[in-house]
Amino acid sequence: MPFLELAFTLPSSQQQRAEQALEDLGALAVTLADARADTPDERAILEPGVGETPLWEAVRMQALFADGADRRGLLAVLFELLPELVPEHIELRAVADQDWTRAWMDRYQPMRFGQRLWVYPWNIEPMDLDADAVVLRLDPGLAFGSGTHATTALCLEWLEAQDLRGKRVLDYGCGSGILAIAALKLGAAYALGVDNDPQALTASADNARRNRVDAQLALYAPEALPAPRCDALVANILAAPLLQLAPRLLAALAPGAPFALSGILIEQAEELRAHCATLGAVELSIVHREDWARLSGRRG
Repeated sequence: MPFLELAFTLPSSQQQRAEQALEDLGALAVTLADARADTPDERAILEPGVGETPLWEAVRMQALFADGADRRGLLAVLFELLPELVPEHIELRAVADQDWTRAWMDRYQPMRFGQRLWVYPWNIEPMDLDADAVVLRLDPGLAFGSGTHATTALCLEWLEAQDLRGKRVLDYGCGSGILAIAALKLGAAYALGVDNDPQALTASADNARRNRVDAQLALYAPEALPAPRCDALVANILAAPLLQLAPRLLAALAPGAPFALSGILIEQAEELRAHCATLGAVELSIVHREDWARLSGRRG
């Protein structure tokens, strides 16, 4: 189906405010690119996280909205939130789904996490890998989670280090399905993926089929999730919902089962650690990458 793309250029110092404004307006996805590159093909695409600042002097921002979005209202609110924008420099156009995802697919390269887990775009054939390599083929579509963001990478590395053979894994905030599918490829017997975004559930189902693990993955909206008892849990969302959901997430685990929580900034990690400790979690540890953190531990 078609979408509405809104694009503009601004100094990188204004990127965080602009990104927040676009999300407040209901953007389905936001990408950043180096505005100083000579051609679109030379622009490095970034899957940004909340608060991330690129290293470029000027940033070209592209936001994707539903095709039925009110263009006039969208621009009116945008100018109110970002008065420094020049109307003549804003571009609006209708794009097909495949046009948007093509930019990611054309620039994404295979990445390794831990010793043996690889994430490949679905259009690149794996070659010359070790015999014990585990390969996940991915097309994130409009959902978060390609492995390029620090929090996703932290979770993938944690999963790769676990013994998941025969276990039941819960991925809360599954996005593209990358973490649940990685768990299955690493030997988990069954996975549950949860997300409040229907587009994420669609992307997760598509990627599960692509990796031939769809029979082992059950997908739910949060309100439809049954009361599972899982052997491992990973949740890559944000600090505020993690604090709120921590009792429910830990209750979904069997005693002694491991978990990893990410999507949190470094300065938010200690509060979440203390909160999980009050809920009986043990062996809590925090790992940093860039400005982000992962909290891991076990249910007591």
